[in-house]
Amino acid sequence: MKSFWEFDKSAFTEGALTAAQTQIVAVAFALTTPCPYRTEIHTKAARDAGATDAQLTRAAVVAAAMRAGAAVTHASHLFGADT
Repeated sequence: MKSFWEFDKSAFTEGALTAAQTQIVAVAFALTTPCPYRTEIHTKAARDAGATDAQLTRAAVVAAAMRAGAAVTHASHLFGADT
């Protein structure tokens, strides 16, 4: 567990992405999981890091598109290659 927490902490350190950008990614992922616990934690962290309502809204829209896109793509397997 200690190794996981070290990994988790390192994943959220600022680097190629700012702290706000990293948390926005986490929010989008939490929305696609869906995980209300992580959504709440990472939304707060994103806001604390300076994320705006517009940025969080955009992340939610992208998350919705990704989740819907997966459903549409997987639905193509309902039909044979002839359709």
